Amino acid sequence: MKVNKIHSALLVIVAIVLLWSAIRPFSYTSWLVEVGPAVVIIIILLITYSKFRFTTFSYCIIAFLSILTFIGGHYTYEEVPLFNWLQEEFHLKRNNYDRFGHFFKGLIAIVLREILLHFTPLTRGAWLSTISVSIVLAIAALYEILEWLSTKIAPHSKTSKDFLGMQGDKWDAQWDMTFAFLGAILATLLLSHFHDRMLQKKRV
Repeated sequence: MKVNKIHSALLVIVAIVLLWSAIRPFSYTSWLVEVGPAVVIIIILLITYSKFRFTTFSYCIIAFLSILTFIGGHYTYEEVPLFNWLQEEFHLKRNNYDRFGHFFKGLIAIVLREILLHFTPLTRGAWLSTISVSIVLAIAALYEILEWLSTKIAPHSKTSKDFLGMQGDKWDAQWDMTFAFLGAILATLLLSHFHDRMLQKKRV
C-alpha cells in the first residue's frame, strides 16, 4: 500500500499536537473527555486507510479539526490563552474559542459529502448538500445532549462543568449548534466545487 506523503505529514503534525496537549493539561479527566472522540476517529481512519482513502482536502480538514480539539482539550475551551487575550482586549463577555471551534466544525460537511458520494446513491446537487449540512447539525445537537447528560450523571463534577463550558450563557448550546450549522452551510457553498475537483483527481 502506497502512503501519500502529505497524509503522512498530516498524521505526524496531528500526533505532535496530541502529545503536546497531553503534557500537563488543565485537567487530565477533561482532556480525555474532549480528546478521546477525535483520537478514536483517527484510529478508525488509520485502520481503514487501505480500504477507503479520503481526498487530501478532507484529510486536511480532519487534521485541522483534530488540532482545534487537542488545543481545547489541553486548556479547556474556556481558557485558551489567545482567546482570553481577545476577551480582555475587546472587552468580550466570554472566551469565544468554543464558538470558533464549533463554527469550523461545520467543515466536516465536506468530509460527510465525500462519504455520502462514495457509499450511497446520492449524486452532487441540492439533496447531497442538504443532507450533509443536516448531519452536521445532528452531530452538533448530539454533542450538546452528551454535554447536558454529563452534568446530570455527575452534577457537581468539575470535569462536567469544563466539558459543558457554558460560561454563564444559558443559550450556550443553541449558539454552539447555530455556529456549527452556519459553518456547514458556508463550507458547502464555498468549498464544494473545489472538493469536486479533488474528487476527480482522486479517481485519475
